[in-house]
Amino acid sequence: MIKYKRILLKLSGESLLGNEGYGIDSKRLNEYSEQIKELVGAGTEVGIVIGGGNIFRGLSGVTSGFDRVKGDQMGMLATVINSLALQSSLSNLKVKSVVFTAVRMEPVGELFNRDKAVDYMTAGKVVILSGGTGNPFFTTDTASALRAVEIGAEIILKGTRVDGVYSADPEKDPEATRFNQISFDEVIKRELNVMDLTAFTMCKENNLPIYVFDMNKKGNLLKVINGENIGTLIGK
Repeated sequence: MIKYKRILLKLSGESLLGNEGYGIDSKRLNEYSEQIKELVGAGTEVGIVIGGGNIFRGLSGVTSGFDRVKGDQMGMLATVINSLALQSSLSNLKVKSVVFTAVRMEPVGELFNRDKAVDYMTAGKVVILSGGTGNPFFTTDTASALRAVEIGAEIILKGTRVDGVYSADPEKDPEATRFNQISFDEVIKRELNVMDLTAFTMCKENNLPIYVFDMNKKGNLLKVINGENIGTLIGK
């Protein structure tokens, strides 16, 4: 029996870099697609939000002289590119998916509509939600929280390169310990950077748990759905 019937998977754009210095590593993309296929095969309804940091990040654009609004809009377009790449990769594995965009961009993708998205998920299609919230000054973390609440996801699965939330950065502090479970309030108190505060607050207010796990290890996504303890659960 799967533990979650409907989930929102949040992937960072940087995770698609793989061994590449820029853009999309096709090997990493295919590995992710294979894991998503396993999820669909298990009967889980899947929504996905991908960042765009592997192509362009709005805030970094500001430091290079771009206007913040224009920079964020460029970042939104980067998420659309990543979403189309994922859709293509899923199609190669015979997994049906639909790309929604937060701003009108037909025929690249359908303009986001909550009811349509839910209908597609119920029909077994993967829904890829691109373009962030469609507004500047909001991250794809916030878009993940917003879309997850809108589509009625039971949980946000945050796929990262580490196996959960630690007391400190495990890549810098060898003494850092991993939490199996931690509350929203404790994450805020300890100033652990799981998501930006806007996204985190939305999850807390809507009692939407977050599960942080290592997405780069094959099979981990299915393990999470099956209830195996391989990461950190954040909740009330």
